[in-house]
Amino acid sequence: MEILSENTCFGGVQGVYKHSSDACLCDMTFAVYMPPQARAQKVPVLWFLSGLTCTHDNAMTKAGAQAWAAKYGVALVFPDTSPRGDDVANDEAYDLGQGAGFYVDAVQNPWAPHFNMWTYVTEELPKLVAAEFDIIEENQGITGHSMGGHGALTIAMSLPDRYKSVSAFAPIANPTASDWGRKQLGAYMGADEAAWAAHDASLLMADRGFHSPVLIDQGTADNFYDLLRPQALADAITQRKQAATFRMQSGYDHSYFFIQSFMQDHVKFHAELLK
Repeated sequence: MEILSENTCFGGVQGVYKHSSDACLCDMTFAVYMPPQARAQKVPVLWFLSGLTCTHDNAMTKAGAQAWAAKYGVALVFPDTSPRGDDVANDEAYDLGQGAGFYVDAVQNPWAPHFNMWTYVTEELPKLVAAEFDIIEENQGITGHSMGGHGALTIAMSLPDRYKSVSAFAPIANPTASDWGRKQLGAYMGADEAAWAAHDASLLMADRGFHSPVLIDQGTADNFYDLLRPQALADAITQRKQAATFRMQSGYDHSYFFIQSFMQDHVKFHAELLK
């Protein structure tokens, strides 16, 4: 692991790191915030998965999460959203290719050699973080925004023994029934729609739910509202009788201003469940 930068932040350390990924067959960059409490003891960790077009940097610099992580004593991990490099397949559209890994393992060419973001986020990067940082491995939560909210929800419900808490900001909630999802799942995973179901938060919620309360925030002025399909997830929560707080936030859009506005609520929500 190579240290690209480390800066003091709210009494803790915000670092950016690079390593060679076996899952993605390229160098991957990620960010970790260690709160001041980590100097004296191991701390729980909250993963933040970002959305389309983002890198590790967007949430690290725009979400305003470090102040609350320092207050509640939680480490933050910001992975990248896809593999990158000159030999990594890409697409001119912003919603496919580099910056749009969708947190799945691709089986279709030209994506299959590198686009293994499910394995990267759930297996390879957690092992590296656990080896290099003073975190409590059994105390992990996961959240994310948009495509990252999709990833957080599907990963948490698929690996409930791994994660104690999950939340999401404006997640892509029902990708198997949305133009934001059918295109990407088809490109990465092929035409077998039965295989897509494991990556649809609404279907997973209706089928299995999650073992602890879930927090979802969705803006009513979100310009991607129809593509996100939040109603499908709300219906699945009701059908499953899942303990959940699903908040429709009046006037908020899809931007990081929306995320900043409710980040404290999410970090506190995770900190209480992780501790």
